[in-house]
Amino acid sequence: MRVPPFERYTRLVQAAAYIVLGAILGAMAYHAVFFMNFNALRDSYTSLEDKLNEYEDRIEKLNKFRDQHTVIQSILPILLDSKDPKWPEITDESVKSALKAKLKKDLDALVGTSIYKINANAELAWKLLDGKMYTIEGNKEFTVEIRTILVVDNVLQVWFRAKAYDRPIN
Repeated sequence: MRVPPFERYTRLVQAAAYIVLGAILGAMAYHAVFFMNFNALRDSYTSLEDKLNEYEDRIEKLNKFRDQHTVIQSILPILLDSKDPKWPEITDESVKSALKAKLKKDLDALVGTSIYKINANAELAWKLLDGKMYTIEGNKEFTVEIRTILVVDNVLQVWFRAKAYDRPIN
């Protein structure tokens, strides 16, 4: 049995190689666009889920303290976007919402306290939480700096900045 000469089919093999190469490059480009869209969708989903949890919590607290108009009814942590290079902006939405949830959990002891006695409580909370480290997703550590604490319409608003914790070299 004879082997056919492949010199006759060089153009056909080259055309097939170009088609396969084009399919691979097209699949790579489509995959990159797909993951960009998926990450944008995941970030918006995380943000919306965070807002939904916040709204459900606020509704629960508002129903609980419906008749008491001089108490802190809910807590709203606000993560500031910093222009300072020492405090780089956190871009991951899941980390932002986890930091807000942990800070809110730490401040939940102030819910139900009188807004007229907030001065001592807020100062204590400020001293306890300023510079505190939070561990997010198992291994990422963030340092929190409290910027402002304010009570508006029975809502304790806490503005804070956060940055990744740099371990000191021993």
